[in-house]
Amino acid sequence: MYCKNCGNMMDSQAVVCVKCGVQAGTGDRFCSNCGQEMTPEQMVCIHCGAAKQPRYNRTYAAPVRESKSRLAAGLLGILVGVFGVHNFYLGFTGKAIAQLLLTVLTCGIGGVASAIWGLVEGILILTKQINYDAQGIPLSEM
Repeated sequence: MYCKNCGNMMDSQAVVCVKCGVQAGTGDRFCSNCGQEMTPEQMVCIHCGAAKQPRYNRTYAAPVRESKSRLAAGLLGILVGVFGVHNFYLGFTGKAIAQLLLTVLTCGIGGVASAIWGLVEGILILTKQINYDAQGIPLSEM
């Protein structure tokens, strides 16, 4: 068995990877069967043919969450990106807080830069230059 986060070989009874410290079964960067690197879009490992296991929360064995809407994220970026709403929606809370603080703490003066930032990111989302949310889940077209 290989760590799906770093590709390190793991004991089948291991709870966490000794190399990266991530819980066993978590991640999707490497094939758990052969340890080869995989892209997020791949459903099957091209090296060994093993199917990628769906993401799930090991504690509850339920899906982590559904993908976010590209259209919603793009429009939020264009319309209210000055407050970082699109980044909150996509789970990028650090960037979102930076945008919000830039606007609020400068009494709106820094809001011009934050608005341009949000507009650019909104356009990048809608033109498919930004394709994943903070958890690496692809954005949906709905």
